[in-house]
Amino acid sequence: MGLTSRVIPWPIRGILAGFAGTLAMSTVYSLDHWRRPGALGVAGIAGIGGHVGLDYDDSGVPGRIAANLLHLPELSDRQAGQLTLAIRWSYGSVFGVAHVLLRSRLPEPAATTVFGTALMSMTFSMFPLLGKTPPPWKWRGDELVTSVATHFAYITTAAVVDDVLRGRNKILYRALPIARV
Repeated sequence: MGLTSRVIPWPIRGILAGFAGTLAMSTVYSLDHWRRPGALGVAGIAGIGGHVGLDYDDSGVPGRIAANLLHLPELSDRQAGQLTLAIRWSYGSVFGVAHVLLRSRLPEPAATTVFGTALMSMTFSMFPLLGKTPPPWKWRGDELVTSVATHFAYITTAAVVDDVLRGRNKILYRALPIARV
């Protein structure tokens, strides 16, 4: 019997897809930091782990938004960065479930298009509304490109992993060691 949605329950498949997407997004950030060591970063906002924030997701802004919503005391830049990473990995992993649910109702590429549109809409609206950042049309070009590129990595990776774990992508599916279960 091959690996199907009956073997991996859909919530677990979504979390695995989201985790893989988050790993891809984080990898793009790491590569971008390595490729652009002198990048300006987001003006006036600390990045994560001693780096400049290449966009608002790569800064303490998500951590500060969460702290504000949870009525936590003021965070240091380091604490805001740590909370941002915790949010990225937890929220990013769980958000993969949304793709699984969309994919159960829509064919590809419609499911991934809706998934990506929803994710980018939230990114471009929540930072200005809750994080007091400028709206996206006032972001510098490199900040906007970084945001779109990292989210594209997340969206496409989560979609491909969901597809592979469904057993729909036969080439990648056969390469999985667990496909022989």
